[in-house]
Order: sequence, then C-alpha cells, then structure tokens
Amino acid sequence: MKVIYKITYPNGKIYVGSDLTDSRLTYFGSPSKEFLYRDFDHAELQDFVIRKQILWQSETATDGEVRRRENVLIVEHGANNPEYGYNQRPRYREAGEMG
Repeated sequence: MKVIYKITYPNGKIYVGSDLTDSRLTYFGSPSKEFLYRDFDHAELQDFVIRKQILWQSETATDGEVRRRENVLIVEHGANNPEYGYNQRPRYREAGEMG
C-alpha cells in the first residue's frame, strides 16, 4: 500500500510526505532537522508527541502518481509555507509571486 500522510507537530506545524514501501508504522518522513531544532528547545523535546494521519492511499498507483499527488496535497495543506509547515518542496510562493 502506498500512502501520503500528514505529520502534525506540537507547535501545529505540519509535514506532508509519502511512503512507497508500506512502512506506515515506523516511517515519519524527513523534514529538515534544522527547521525542527529551530522551533523546539531541549526542554520541549523531553516530552514530544506528534500525530500522523493518512491523507490518501492506493494499492495500484505508480510511484510517479504518488509523488504528483503528494505535491498537490503539500500545496493544498500549506505544508510548504514556512509559517505553517516543514515541507521545502514544492517551493512556497506568496500570492501573486512570479517564477
């Protein structure tokens, strides 16, 4: 089963990712450690709870289809907006920004 998931951190920021190998139980994506450590201090990391939700799943989608759908969901959920999420791609563009 291939899935696209959303991780919600204690500060409310999110990360949207995909899992092509059905390791839903153990895989929690690869957001930037730099950004995470910037948002949480040592004390906050002593008791740290995250939530993982499956947004979409398929037994038949190709890897390419999953990645395209993942990009759509990243943008739809605002996960690439540094104010709300930890995804760095696709690059966030302000409304009206060109390029």
